[in-house]
This record gives sequence, C-alpha cells and structure tokens, in this order.
Amino acid sequence: MVIAAARQTRGRGRTNRTWENAPRALAVSVCWAPRWEPSTFGRLPLVAGLAATDVVEARLKWPNDLVNAAGYKVGGILAEAVGPVVTIGFGLNLYWPEPPVGYGAVYRQDPGRCESLAAAFASQLLMRADAGSERWDRAAYVERCVTINNLITWKPSGAGRAVDVGQGGELIVETSDGVRSLVTGEVWEVRAGPS
Repeated sequence: MVIAAARQTRGRGRTNRTWENAPRALAVSVCWAPRWEPSTFGRLPLVAGLAATDVVEARLKWPNDLVNAAGYKVGGILAEAVGPVVTIGFGLNLYWPEPPVGYGAVYRQDPGRCESLAAAFASQLLMRADAGSERWDRAAYVERCVTINNLITWKPSGAGRAVDVGQGGELIVETSDGVRSLVTGEVWEVRAGPS
C-alpha cells in the first residue's frame, strides 16, 4: 500500500522530533511485508534513502536524512515495523522560499504537486528491497553518504571520524579509543565537525 500527501499536519521524525513542513512538500508512506528477517529491518531506512536519491537530486546523511548540495536537510525517512509489516515514511521538501535555518528544498522553483515522485520512490524502494537484506547496495549508500570521511560528534558524548557503513547498516567510526560501530538506536544525533 502506498499513501501520498502534499501536506502533513502530524508528521514526526526519528525519536519523535517534529517535522517542519515546507509550503510545497511531499509525504509518502509505503506499507508492505518485505521478505526479510525482522532482525534485518534496521537496514530498510538506508535502502529507502537509496530509493529516495534514485528519484531526487540529494545526498544521504546517515542514518535517515536527505541533504542538498549546500548540506541543508531536504528530507527524512522513518521506518516502523509491526510484526512482519513495515511502514517506510518519506518526507521531502520540494520548494521552500524561506526555510528555517538548517533546512532547504530540492527545487528552486515551485514544481507543483509531484505525485509521480511518490510512485517512483515506492517503485524504487520495493525493487531495492526485493534484492534481499544481504544484497542491499551498501556501496551505493557509502558513495552517496555525506557523513563518510567527516569528523562527527554524537550524543551523549561521542566523537570520531566516520569511515564506512557496515553491511548491517551501522556507521563505522574511528575514535581515539579505536574503531566503533554505531547503530541508529544508540545515536541520537550526528553532527559534522571540522575536517
């Protein structure tokens, strides 16, 4: 099932953050039962990020944000599972003439409603997910991820250089204490620091 809307009034981000809605936006939810083991569902937001960047010009910020060329957030992905059924929510700022600090949009001019993007995203997501949990395109994710090769900090008190994304979707970070693998459940927020 695919549901698309031009506006959300109750959207939310990861860890229940509020979602800022651009004047021209797109919200898509794709609900299905992937043929994946539930223990691998944590990779699906990364697969959804790949699907999103297949259809719009944006880069990925680990684990669930889309950013434009200037580094401003233009979209986000949220995944939830109930038993074998997964819902992937994708929110995208299409056009935003005066965005809040740190936010941006995909287009410089109002593109209209862009319903075709919802269908294209859903199609790419399902196609990529059909490859299976062990065959998701990790290399493409790493190539599109702006987090890689940056110094980062994370809450509550972590710091290091992001160097890779593991097969399980974890962020591989070199720290002063050695290499560490971060999973989304333990990372509240990732911020780029000086290179």
